[in-house]
Amino acid sequence: MSETFDAKAHVTHMQALNELTIEDDWRPEVEAHITATKKAADLLLSFPLDDAEEAASVFVP
Repeated sequence: MSETFDAKAHVTHMQALNELTIEDDWRPEVEAHITATKKAADLLLSFPLDDAEEAASVFVP
């Protein structure tokens, strides 16, 4: 299944849902940040993990 992400529609929906005002001059930047966030989330979610894996409670370098 291939889903397409529409940043413009998402920003419009979240703007209404959260009762926000986004100036027209800022909308392209907001949409670009939402698109970048979606790409980062896709990378994170595509990382293969075994079902038995759990997140570390403390990061130790």
